[in-house]
Amino acid sequence: MLRLLARIGIDAFLIGLVGMVGLAWLLPDLGRSGGWLAMDVVATWGVALVFLLYGLTLPPERLKAGMLNWRLHLLVQLSTFVLFPVLMLAVAKALDQRVHADLLLGFFFLAALPSTISSSVAMTSIAGGNVAGAIFNATLSSLIGVVATPLWVNWYLSTSGGSLDLSLVLTKIVLLVLLPIALGQALRPWLHGWVGRNMGWLKPLDRITILLIVLNSFADSVAGGIWERHGPDTLAWVAGGAAALFFLVFGLLSLVCRLLGFNREDVIAGVFCGTKKSLATGVPMAKIMFGASPILGMVIAPTILYHLIQLVAAGMIARRYQRQHQG
Repeated sequence: MLRLLARIGIDAFLIGLVGMVGLAWLLPDLGRSGGWLAMDVVATWGVALVFLLYGLTLPPERLKAGMLNWRLHLLVQLSTFVLFPVLMLAVAKALDQRVHADLLLGFFFLAALPSTISSSVAMTSIAGGNVAGAIFNATLSSLIGVVATPLWVNWYLSTSGGSLDLSLVLTKIVLLVLLPIALGQALRPWLHGWVGRNMGWLKPLDRITILLIVLNSFADSVAGGIWERHGPDTLAWVAGGAAALFFLVFGLLSLVCRLLGFNREDVIAGVFCGTKKSLATGVPMAKIMFGASPILGMVIAPTILYHLIQLVAAGMIARRYQRQHQG
């Protein structure tokens, strides 16, 4: 059974995400801020740990290896930080008053997120694409997203009469994101060997942290009564919207890559890096931006479901590319 799930992209982490949402629904006092386990404190320090590990495990030479392919880089970054948000703005305008504002905010937050590194590179490699270009773009996207994501979200909120305390958010980003990344990079010359030898137990730490943040976020939402007005039909609608967004952007990028005359390897890197959105960055960033707000569970729901869809769909597409290349 587990092998079958793994073949379609569903692993223990995805099962854990579903489990955390279910646990938050059943026992909100267990995971809510100020609850039995003080999960908000654990989650805050966990955010810093995630980005410290990112700094420790990011080789600077990754950025050098694929730096010169500027057309691919421009395509991926414009897709990630312009095409996605513009599409979601159009959707938000069309669905205004018909869809809950917090869910629309969640979809726009998803649209403003950077690409994901691990699965973008893995899918590009499986499909036989430009791995160096994928590594460069996914890494660059993650660094740009530290600033671009909160700025986009603040702008979106300002257009609907809301706002973030941007100075507080940016202060938290400096303390919980940029500083840990910089510290990790500074310590890397001395610790990268130790990190490499201990990745077996270090690698799961960021996933465990994300699971705890998801538990905390949904527990706060359940405790705040946010989900009382929304049942399974809401999650089904969110899943359908996330799937439609993925395939729309994938189709547009495939067309643009061919119109620009990209070779096969660059097409693969472009469509995989340009359609991915990072749960690993998104959940901690949402925690920084929205804190213990009861809407946080609704805000990250589209990101969680998009993560599931992109892994399953991209895994199937990557294997199709692989078969075409081998055949």
